[in-house]
Order: sequence, then structure tokens, then C-alpha cells
Amino acid sequence: MTGQPAIEQGGLNFEDKLRNYARLAVRVGLGVREGQRVLVQAPVDTAVLARLIVREAYAAGAGFVDVRWDDDDVQLARFSLAPDGSFEQFSRWRVDAEIETAEAGGAVIAIRATNPGLLASVDSARVTAHQRVVAAYRRPYTAYVMTNRLNWNLISAPVPGWAELMFPGVSGEEATQKQWDAIFAATRADQPDPIAAWEEHLANLKRRRDVLTEKQYHALHFRGGETDLTVGLASGHVWGGGAADTPAGITFTANIPTEEVWTAPHRERVDGVVVSSKPLSYNGVLIDGIRIRFEGGRVVEATAQQGQDTLRQMIDTDEGSHRLGEVALVPHSSPISRSGLLFFNTLYDENAASHIAIGSAYRGNVAGGVDMTVEEFQARGGNDSLTHVDWMIGSGEMDVDGVTKGGGREAVMRGGEFVI
Repeated sequence: MTGQPAIEQGGLNFEDKLRNYARLAVRVGLGVREGQRVLVQAPVDTAVLARLIVREAYAAGAGFVDVRWDDDDVQLARFSLAPDGSFEQFSRWRVDAEIETAEAGGAVIAIRATNPGLLASVDSARVTAHQRVVAAYRRPYTAYVMTNRLNWNLISAPVPGWAELMFPGVSGEEATQKQWDAIFAATRADQPDPIAAWEEHLANLKRRRDVLTEKQYHALHFRGGETDLTVGLASGHVWGGGAADTPAGITFTANIPTEEVWTAPHRERVDGVVVSSKPLSYNGVLIDGIRIRFEGGRVVEATAQQGQDTLRQMIDTDEGSHRLGEVALVPHSSPISRSGLLFFNTLYDENAASHIAIGSAYRGNVAGGVDMTVEEFQARGGNDSLTHVDWMIGSGEMDVDGVTKGGGREAVMRGGEFVI
């Protein structure tokens, strides 16, 4: 984490904003409970932020805080230099740390940050082989996440290569400073009382998700640009947005920032064509110009102007990755969209545009889904997969209609803005 200026902006200097950010991650993001165990996952380049999070977690009452470090350069070296046939090997202790924390009733926070183009020059089949075996072993932990049985949170921070991609043509130090400013603004960490700002924001998201849940639309129809897509919604679907609660009653906010409300599509009732509105950074590869056609809920055609092999390998992860697990609505006027910045990071870009996700659905998006078997969940329309990948489809041109069971239509969004 280089390029950390101490200049005054709006009464707060860099260190003030960074402390605000760490406090938000722990207090609003994780909602750490007294005595709780916490696992922090962080790139080595974000060590300054990770250490602040550790201290904030202890200040919030955590009983034990551990850190698992990651390194882009180590990843690049492996996928570039390791021999063919070696990519199904991995260190199980890295996943075991997550599972152990979850089983102990703990909380997990990840600083999700990587150079979006890190692995663009390596054979994508190597990355895919590795990701599949890790995802299969990690499935017990993923089940905790998808059912909100632990409090978890994702944030991000500048790392080498990412800031320069966002802000080309300036020095690395200036690009990092600009990226920090963008992150602080998007997360409200630059405000004098960011926790109060988040409480108001979360209350607004709750109101919107409650309205949509009450509507119980049979489907959503997206039309704008080249997209003409009807997304059926799971039976008894529940909209999420903002904060959530674990079964133990811990309130947490999984993503900081977050501007979306989302629910579970019906795995067998998605039809039409959808085109991406922003690039997707996936496993160190940029995928741009995505165009997918669905019939009966399943992907039947998928192309991309850039990263097409990686897109197809992602879709071919398993049967569930050929179907949708999430549909999310985000106003075009969201703070991240208004910034005009492309982050090349899904955590941010998905909060600038409505989006859909290939793969598994969150169990909490179907009433009673947390306690269902896979078969029961799928019978209600929920999808199950080893993967869950969000990609952006919204824009200022997008109209969304809610379709009732009787075939009636109600305007939900016009020109990318909510009208309900």
C-alpha cells in the first residue's frame, strides 16, 4: 500500500479516512460480537489496512484475530512457471482456516484486491483447473456464506497494477492516491460520521427490498441497448439488500460498498439475450463484451469480445454455472456510477449497475431456503453451483418491468432509475 498522502480533504486527512474505513469494515461490515473469533484475508500489499482491521476487531471485542496473507506475484509465478498437471494441488490449510473459523462461530473479512489483468498472459485452463478443485474443497465454507450462517464482509484496497489501470497516464503514486480517494468516497469513509451515514443508507436499502419482496413479481423483464431478457423469479423469493442477520442474531453487511437489492432468479425461467455493460475481472483476466442467450433458464450461447475462453470455462464449471443464481437492481445514479469510474473490480462495478450472477443462489433469497435440501431449494427455483460470478448489465438506457403471475406489467425502473 504505497502512496498514502496525509493531505487534508474535507477536514479529514488520509489516516483519518483509513481508520474510518477499518472501523466501518469491522463495525458495519462484520458486526463483531464480544469474544468472537475473526479471520482476516489480505494481500500483503494491503498490510497497513489489515493491521488496522485487526486492532479495530480487538477494540470491538474480538477474542482472537488471525490473518491469512495472499500475494499476486506468488500467484503469477505459479500459473506462469509451474509444470502442467500440477494445478490441482493446493494448500488445504488455507481453506481450512475459513472452515475452522466458521465452525467456531467466528467472522471472516476479506480484502479482495488484485491486479485485474494479472493472469491475462497465462493459460486460462491452468487457472480454471485450480479454481475448480479449490471450489470443491471449499464447498462447506461456501455453504456458510450462502446461508448467512456466519458474519462475513468484503472490502478492497489499492494494489500494484490496479490503480494504474484505473488511472492511466499518471505516476503510480498519484494513481494510488486517486484510487484511495475513490474508495473512500464510495464507502463513505471520507465523511465525518461514516457509521451514521451507513445507518441511513442501510435503512433506505431495507425499505426498497421490503417493497419488492411484497410485490412477489413472477418475473423481471430487462430491456435496453441489445439486452432483451426475462428473468423468472424463484417461488417465495425474498429480496436482500444492505445488512443481513445470522441465525445467532448478528447483523452484518457483506459488501462495503453496497448499493444493490437482489433476489433469486428461477433457475428454469430465464429467456432472452443479455449483453454486459461493463468489463468483468475474473481470475486475473478481463472479460469484456459479454453476450449470452438463455433458453429455459440455461445458457445456450455465450461469446465475449475479450476473454471468451475464460468466460466459457467459467460457465462450464458445472451444471449450475449454466444458470443464474442472482438478479440485482442498482440505480444508474448510485454514487459509484456517478463517479464515472470503472474500477475493474466486481465489488465496486456491481454497485454501479444492475447485474446478474452465473452460479449458486443465496439460500436466504428464498423463504425457508436456509433449511432446505438442495433438491427442495431447486424445486422452488433456486440454483446450486460451485461458483457465483456477478457481471454488470445495467445502464442509463435500461428499463425493468415487474411481470405479475397473471401477465400484467408494472414499471420498476426507467432509464436505470427506480420508479417504485
